[in-house]
Amino acid sequence: MPKMKTRRAAAKRFDKTGTGKIKRNRAFKSHLLEGKTSKRKRRLRKGALMSKGDVKRTRQLIAYK
Repeated sequence: MPKMKTRRAAAKRFDKTGTGKIKRNRAFKSHLLEGKTSKRKRRLRKGALMSKGDVKRTRQLIAYK
């Protein structure tokens, strides 16, 4: 059976932690920032862990990362 290919778009967006969880960036930080509070923008800088329901699909996309 041939190797699976890594989806490059997914590999650029997601990272694996040391324990195998998947890290993602937060949305809503690209534009229209004037209306958002400093506190909210500061929280958007930090990454988040992917929800349990999406992990299985994402693991297949970044199998070798």
